[in-house]
Amino acid sequence: MKIRDKNEALQKLIRDLLSQDRPVWKALGKGLNRPRRGGFRVNLYRIEKHAKGKETLVVPGVVLGSGEVQKARNVAALKFSESARAKLEKAGGKCLSIRELLEQNPQGKGVKIMG
Repeated sequence: MKIRDKNEALQKLIRDLLSQDRPVWKALGKGLNRPRRGGFRVNLYRIEKHAKGKETLVVPGVVLGSGEVQKARNVAALKFSESARAKLEKAGGKCLSIRELLEQNPQGKGVKIMG
């Protein structure tokens, strides 16, 4: 698979995700390997609406701060807006990079991709 992005760190992340033998990481690698203009932008209200239980949500793009978060949510993404990060942390959640999540949870248990 040809990697489209010119950012070397992102290229390495995509390669690492695609080399994993878990379907969730392969799907995430494919989601990251797309043009930026077609990238994912997810607002907090969508995260609040679709998150269930103790699963960790992964956004292969940017998390934006529109909406409120009532419960502690663990979210991994390429980027977070300042307001999204503040609201998630205020609610008791964690903001992780995708690399951190991959290192903490190589099995991909309880991970849901949003995009």
